[in-house]
Amino acid sequence: MAKEELITLEGQIDEIYPDGRFGVMLENDHRIIAYTAGKMRRFRIKSVVGDHVRVEMTPYDLSKGRIVYREKTPGQGPGGPRGRTFRR
Repeated sequence: MAKEELITLEGQIDEIYPDGRFGVMLENDHRIIAYTAGKMRRFRIKSVVGDHVRVEMTPYDLSKGRIVYREKTPGQGPGGPRGRTFRR
């Protein structure tokens, strides 16, 4: 099997673990442990309890997955203005 044969499911974060791992309850009522994908870490996309996420899983281990997308929740605007730091 190749990388193209990943299983993609929707779920909701229900617990945060150390090391950047999350407990995710999938739409089919299975619970898995997932970590954030590299691009999400690179662009500092934060996830909190209650966020709806898209998870990729390999067919070999259906208890672990990788969070590849965090859905935008209504009513939550873009992150506020960024604080400027000036060097003197």
